[in-house]
Amino acid sequence: MNTYNKIMQFFWLAMATFIFVLVTWKVIEEGAERWAFNYIFGALALGFFFIRRYMMKRMEKHQEFLRNNENNKED
Repeated sequence: MNTYNKIMQFFWLAMATFIFVLVTWKVIEEGAERWAFNYIFGALALGFFFIRRYMMKRMEKHQEFLRNNENNKED
């Protein structure tokens, strides 16, 4: 599961980069009034990256807490 989470985390980072580059190219080519609102999608993908990163760190800390708690019960 950890491998899947890391892959998906960097998928969102790659999507954010791709969207920002594509939208910037289209803004230069066709104008901001038509394409500027699409930056929202890049910001959402970047937000998903940070949310996933936060949740992964939170999950790792919780799993470590559970392991430590389980070890303390055995003593």
